[in-house]
Order: sequence, then structure tokens, then C-alpha cells
Amino acid sequence: MKLSGLRRPVLGTVTAVGAVAGEVVRVPMTAADRRRVRRRLRAPDGMELLLAFPTGTVLTPGTWLEVRGGVSYVVEAAPEDVAVITPRTLTEAAALGHAVGNLHRDLVPDGTAFLALWDAPLELLLTRLGVPFTREERPFHGRPSWEHEG
Repeated sequence: MKLSGLRRPVLGTVTAVGAVAGEVVRVPMTAADRRRVRRRLRAPDGMELLLAFPTGTVLTPGTWLEVRGGVSYVVEAAPEDVAVITPRTLTEAAALGHAVGNLHRDLVPDGTAFLALWDAPLELLLTRLGVPFTREERPFHGRPSWEHEG
């Protein structure tokens, strides 16, 4: 029995400029925050939002949280502590992808670099690989480091 048809989108996603009428308030959320879908949340304009989405919902950047009084509240990726990794060759990029994947981490492309959530094991891995990296605060669009699909 195929179960994949049971999943269906629950939330709308802003896909184009002007797709939302009225004022838009962007609500910055970290990768971990985007998994916490049952809680109270204070928006940047001071409005309290009560999140109560179905279990398993993942809030991606661009997802509408609520529309209240002509104001749309939309998820935005918050700046997080990330490693900005810039492999020099295709071989180095392949080794990087394999090694970071073995840690069950997301490696997100960002222009000519890759981003991964920063922590001590990742720093040790990157140092051992000898791949150039820096530690910066940037929006991260991947999953939290503790979450991976089996």
C-alpha cells in the first residue's frame, strides 16, 4: 500500500513578489524554530501568533503563518552561526559532501560556497579535510543538525 499520497501541503508559500496583498511582516526563525509548530511566537511588530500546525509540519522560508487584519506574517530564515565552506575543486566538493553527509547534516549551496550549521564536530571535520571555511552569521535554509531522515 502506497502511503505517499497521504501527505499534502498544509500552508501556503509566497512564490512571487506581490503575491500577498497588504502589509507583510517577516518573522525570522532559525532552522530549529521552523520545526516548533505548536507554540506562542512574538512577531517583530509585537503581535503574538499562536502556532498550532499539524505534527510533522516544517515551516520553510516564505510560508504564511497567519493573515490578521490585512497583515500577512511570513516565515524568514534567521541569521545563524554557520560554516561558509568554499571547496577549491570538484573532488574537494565531493569529499566535503560525503563527509558532511556522514554527520547527517545539511550542506546548503549559497552562491559559490556551501553552508552548514556550525558546531565543534563540524569544525574538526573541516579542519581535517583541509577545505577552506569561515564562521559567519547567515540565514540558513536547511534542517537543524539533529534532524535527518532515515
